[in-house]
Amino acid sequence: MLPLEAATYARAADAVRAGFLAAAEAAGSGRRVRVFAHGDDGVLGAFEAAQRARARVIVGPLLRDDLRTVGAMAIDLPTTIALNQYDDVAAQPAALYTFALSIESDARLIARRMREYAPPSPSGAVPNVAVIAADTPLLRRFAGAFASEWQAAGGGLPVTLRLDTAGDGMAATRRELQRRPPAAVLLAVDGTSATIVKPYVGVIPAYASALVFERETMATARDLDGLMVTEIPWIVTPTAPQFRDLPRRDLGSVALTRLYALGLDAFRVAVAFRERAPERFSLDGATGQVTLEGRNFVREGRFAVFRDGNLLPLDGPR
Repeated sequence: MLPLEAATYARAADAVRAGFLAAAEAAGSGRRVRVFAHGDDGVLGAFEAAQRARARVIVGPLLRDDLRTVGAMAIDLPTTIALNQYDDVAAQPAALYTFALSIESDARLIARRMREYAPPSPSGAVPNVAVIAADTPLLRRFAGAFASEWQAAGGGLPVTLRLDTAGDGMAATRRELQRRPPAAVLLAVDGTSATIVKPYVGVIPAYASALVFERETMATARDLDGLMVTEIPWIVTPTAPQFRDLPRRDLGSVALTRLYALGLDAFRVAVAFRERAPERFSLDGATGQVTLEGRNFVREGRFAVFRDGNLLPLDGPR
């Protein structure tokens, strides 16, 4: 159930559909899948059509607003796997599960790696870290999820430096980092800003989300050398054995490739509900290591690093 008829989201929805159908065909289950398309404000109609078709498992909605609409309606849900996050986990309907490409999961993974690899402070306390953050809703969510995970592990409140690329803003940021050197830096910025910011960080270990890898070019990617990011295995390790039987498509965009991978894994998640809801679930998937926690499928991506303008597995050969 995807917004294929909504002009703003049609390309994203089509990438998810392509991945889902590719995984279904590879598993010999293509005939068991029906696609219900909808446009803006049409999610309930698509949902009702899926119910009339006696769908055992519904995959969707894709959009957070559509998920709010479905969750707010007093309707009898079949098993539903939403491809986004539910706002209020406590109020999440019993038959509703979630599986999303969440930037928050990337933030939590980075915080745990920083905690594991950052050198201890002289006092033995958890080392301090810094966040250079852009002021957009998505990146504020990313920075906030990182800070929450860092503090939950015993760390202090990260030093937050506002992204300022005007005038001597970045020089001031470098001076602040040199004055109180952190053990690591999180760049909560997009790709364009990351190429500006990274040189000012110097040798301090720096991390970012995969958003910095949206429209990579060799010219700008070289400015990111040494930057560690969380990315999906489908992109970082495309020749991994578990992907051998899954077809690839050139979608002309890294962002759409991630959504294609989401579709691949969403099919395999849905198959787990063929008989009944699973008590446990683990998948070494295209989007990462996927496990079931309660009624939410959580995902851990793969760490990669920019070297000589290329994005390579962090634990791979230099």
